Amino acid sequence: MRVTGESKPQGRSQGFWIGLFCANIGAIVAWRVTDAINSPTGTVLLALTMLLLIPIVKAGERSGCNSPAMRIYNRRVLIASFGYVLGLGTAISLWRNYDLARPAIFAISMLPVLPTFGMIWAMARYLIEEEDEYLRYRTTMAALVGLGGVLAIGIFWGFLEMFELVPHIWSWWVLPVWALGLAIAQLWMKVRAE
Repeated sequence: MRVTGESKPQGRSQGFWIGLFCANIGAIVAWRVTDAINSPTGTVLLALTMLLLIPIVKAGERSGCNSPAMRIYNRRVLIASFGYVLGLGTAISLWRNYDLARPAIFAISMLPVLPTFGMIWAMARYLIEEEDEYLRYRTTMAALVGLGGVLAIGIFWGFLEMFELVPHIWSWWVLPVWALGLAIAQLWMKVRAE
């Protein structure tokens, strides 16, 4: 449908899909915390929620702020993200339900780790392949914001934990916190540029 001389992007906005994704994650966490659902159900619901990453990426690409390198990066990260969730769910299920030997535990702990390395590789490849200096700059700055968030929260929590004011948390939290910081910074720069 033509409005003025330009075609309007079809479909729902990226903000809609991000909101739906966050609402689903929030609901799953609330249900798990209140024991409304068990762990396997939570894992399945989380895996299904990850499917919302597909329309998030597609809506972002429709908005026009992308490049060939960004489209390739998005696909690489989607594949790695699905591998991460699948690996994490599989590893947790096997660890909780079977009495495994230490070498087997090490092997299953690699199931979510390897896709994480894939995400890091995808980011490095994107920065190498992106020809648009401005897009490369924005992605680098967003990654630094995510890293700054991880460092700030890690240092803050680490000292509170050292003095036994808060409980110990597993260090894999850095990936979701970094990704959230990256996403928030990218959104902020996109809104600011408009």
